[in-house]
Amino acid sequence: MAVYTKINKKDLSRINKKFEDKKFISFKGIKKGIENTNYLLKSKNKKYILTIFEKRVSKKEIPFFMKLMDKLHASNINCPKPLRNINGKYLINIKNKTACIVTFLKGKDKKNLNLKNCHEIGRMIAEMHSSTKKIKLYRKNSMGIKNLSPLFNSIKFKSKKFINIEKFLKTNFIDIKKRWPKKLPSGIIHGDLFIDNIFFKNNKLSGIIDFYFAANDYFMYEIAICINALCFDKYENKFVLNKKKVRNIIKGYENIRKISIKEKNSLNILCRGAAMRYFLTRLYDYTNTPKTALIKIKDPREYYQKLVIHNNLRNYKDYLD
Repeated sequence: MAVYTKINKKDLSRINKKFEDKKFISFKGIKKGIENTNYLLKSKNKKYILTIFEKRVSKKEIPFFMKLMDKLHASNINCPKPLRNINGKYLINIKNKTACIVTFLKGKDKKNLNLKNCHEIGRMIAEMHSSTKKIKLYRKNSMGIKNLSPLFNSIKFKSKKFINIEKFLKTNFIDIKKRWPKKLPSGIIHGDLFIDNIFFKNNKLSGIIDFYFAANDYFMYEIAICINALCFDKYENKFVLNKKKVRNIIKGYENIRKISIKEKNSLNILCRGAAMRYFLTRLYDYTNTPKTALIKIKDPREYYQKLVIHNNLRNYKDYLD
């Protein structure tokens, strides 16, 4: 459940005063997602999304996300476009919290991706990277591998489910940071392209949402995140790397932007780093979130399995054959 901040008709009336040309007539909470509060707003003819930013998103960084989505939308990347209010600003205040309204992206996420979907996703990522390379915005990746030490140090290893996990994590974390590549092609990446952030309509990719982890980083790190998030199949309780999905994401990507030899040689360590990033965030949530919280905590053991799989691979070809 992700409706932390409740609004009422009076709030809708205040919103309408700030967006006089839209005339929103109804609102409904959206339960998907765990970071922010989201509502579906309707006017007479159109739909919009109201996002109320909760504690995890830094207020000073929100303008970066607004400008990025606006510029990507202007570059024909299918993503939500943030609306400007009567004062020309993207942001408004609701219940003493920062909020924005963005256009509604048609389509919905899929539970399972086929190979054609993967090819389309790869192509779309490359198109986005080509666009962001020209966008003069900058945000340091707070979830980049070199910035994860405070998160690592804050995790409490108390659960019986994670016996011996601390030593495994420490050894891997030190090794990943030591081997992390330098000077790869970079720009702004989405940084969180999970299956629920990718929409399809009539089995065709219709766009991407949720740019609130976007930051400047290696383009190939985005591919690594996607391999972790999109290219593993689950059989009972075990995850297996689907190399056909990896191949199709990369083929789609290289239709637009060629991947350099140096990037290909870095894929394994980038995949290990991406798995570590999600392992740590999920482990933190698992060990720090009260049981009474209205959040569905994702099982961190998924990324333990994925990290082990990456540790048993070595080079670029291992991901394809």
